[in-house]
Amino acid sequence: MTGYASETGEISLNSVAYAAQWDLRSVNGRGLDLRFRLPDWLDGLEGSLRKILSDKVKRGNVSLSLKLSRSESAGPMRLNPAALDAAVTMVMAAEARAEARGLGLAPMTAADLLALKGVIDTGPETLDQAALVAELLTRAEALLAAFDAMRAAEGAALAAVIGAQIDTIARLTAEARQAAAARRPDQIDSLKAALARLTEAAPGVDPGRLEQELALIAVKTDVTEELDRLDAHVTAARRLMAQSDPMGRKLDFLMQEFNREANTLCSKAQSADLTRIGLDLKTVIDQMREQVQNLE
Repeated sequence: MTGYASETGEISLNSVAYAAQWDLRSVNGRGLDLRFRLPDWLDGLEGSLRKILSDKVKRGNVSLSLKLSRSESAGPMRLNPAALDAAVTMVMAAEARAEARGLGLAPMTAADLLALKGVIDTGPETLDQAALVAELLTRAEALLAAFDAMRAAEGAALAAVIGAQIDTIARLTAEARQAAAARRPDQIDSLKAALARLTEAAPGVDPGRLEQELALIAVKTDVTEELDRLDAHVTAARRLMAQSDPMGRKLDFLMQEFNREANTLCSKAQSADLTRIGLDLKTVIDQMREQVQNLE
């Protein structure tokens, strides 16, 4: 089933800000195929997201991407005394060495010292990956909720379309029963005429044997079983559509059974009305099968 959701937000950890941009989408597929594009320096995020999506989605090609950028926040600045002492020592050593060689250096100001790397702390240098992953997973809940809402809306629309198609199959099956009953007198007359022709052409043939052969022909053209199975498939399809669990694969298999009965009905039709109904059945079954491919 198709679906799409995107989310953007900011995460702050230890005075470090992360801008997160999520993109989650799915398209139809026979099985479940999960694909991720995540920062490769975040350990454990893909495994957790794979489990969450596997629990929520049972069918389709699903892709999830995350763009994560880091920027230092404007948190409180702190003086690093050890780094300052080291910087002063280095500056003094550089000035003394330059003076010994007769080279005069411009005097350094306090601002120059504070601009040296490490003298001012703006936040920790180490990254707490576990905390960041946990926060990302929490933020992903809103993305998944929006994704589920879109898929649920599409599912409701598909259910209405497929439900109408099931009703059409039921109506055409009922029409086929009427057409089959209407053709019965013509079948009887046709079989009687065939028996008369065979008896005239082969007078020595056992009439009982001829009647048995014609009875077999009548059985082979009877469509009662096909219509009964179509009714049973309609009942099964409605039962599946009433379930809240994923039913796409089961309905996909049921569509093969629908199509098999419609094909057999057409091959046994032997009347224009029954042939027309059989073709109409094949058309709506094919349309329904296309829609079923969109279900999870």
